[in-house]
Amino acid sequence: MEQRLTDDERLTLKTGAFGAIFLVSNADPGMFAMIRESIAASGALNGASGVVKEALTTGPLPRLPRDSALEIESVVLPALGRAVDILRQKAPEDLAGYRDVVLAAADRVARAHRGVGAAEAAVIDRIREALAEPA
Repeated sequence: MEQRLTDDERLTLKTGAFGAIFLVSNADPGMFAMIRESIAASGALNGASGVVKEALTTGPLPRLPRDSALEIESVVLPALGRAVDILRQKAPEDLAGYRDVVLAAADRVARAHRGVGAAEAAVIDRIREALAEPA
């Protein structure tokens, strides 16, 4: 049974999803690449449904650090893990959809400009790990 998410929970889902896109985009920086990547990511996010769509399309944008990739990861990867926990507890029927949307957006961002590079693949692997079920 689906439960309504709080504003903080929706922001956690959004921070994880948008942050994952930001991490992949930053792995291969460039202004032209960023424009293509943004378009690619929005296409993937449009595939969201249920509470995931609500979380990604309402409320404020997340505030992410901009100083270093490690600092960004220190916010985004735990947010992805918390998002999985939130969805497992409140909307388990939407958990697979969240994972799919985040990973699809990350993949589309990586492929949007010159294919998936080694740095982008490494970031996507860390995102996949953060979204995985705990052992």
